[in-house]
Amino acid sequence: MAIVKSKLLKQLSDSYPNFLKKDIEKFLNIILNEIKKTLKRGERVELRGFGIWSTHIQKARISRNPKTGEKIQTPEKKTIHFKMAKELFNKLNNNE
Repeated sequence: MAIVKSKLLKQLSDSYPNFLKKDIEKFLNIILNEIKKTLKRGERVELRGFGIWSTHIQKARISRNPKTGEKIQTPEKKTIHFKMAKELFNKLNNNE
């Protein structure tokens, strides 16, 4: 089951009942927008104990349409790479 933004907001508002839900939503939007802006600039984002996001450039290449077999020029593009922290890895694998 994936976590969606609305469920995350609900969990945060349940955990912190003294904060208004609209304030928690603003806070979450600020964090997510800063992560997006930083990745767009080509910098990396590190959340200690959770992981690191960084962008990689995928080179332009000639690919093939699997349906028709036609060759297509695929342009260069940025992709996001995530590397989890050791703490998160150990938690997921019960190595605590």
